[in-house]
Amino acid sequence: MKRTFALIFAAVAAAALFGGLVYVVLVAAHVSEPAATTVQGATPRRLWATAAAVLGLAGVVIGGLSVRRSAGHVGASSGRKGAIFALVAGLIAAVNGGLNLAVSSGGLGSGNGVVGGAAAVVLGVIAMVLNGLALTRSRSAD
Repeated sequence: MKRTFALIFAAVAAAALFGGLVYVVLVAAHVSEPAATTVQGATPRRLWATAAAVLGLAGVVIGGLSVRRSAGHVGASSGRKGAIFALVAGLIAAVNGGLNLAVSSGGLGSGNGVVGGAAAVVLGVIAMVLNGLALTRSRSAD
């Protein structure tokens, strides 16, 4: 029971931290104010931002698995190839999210994908940090 509560609490705390980081990125990019008119549906920039965010999320997942493998918890493999792939994926996600924010002219709801771009930046940076840690651990284990 205590472990379940701790996992739920950690998930809620992580979601709150993620939301806060996305808001900080939106404020830093000066696009945190809602747009005067809201655009509904998928736009090319929203799809671009969503693809970048999904790539960043994949980098975070692979990075978490690589950190676990590099610590020697799963099998004998060091997970270096996965960590390198996910490090590049995180870099691509962060750059694309930053580019999306740089070219956007409106705020939330403008159809420019600013929330997805900010999420891609945050996820890309987290992926790069996790995979850098995994590569450092796997190098020191060899």
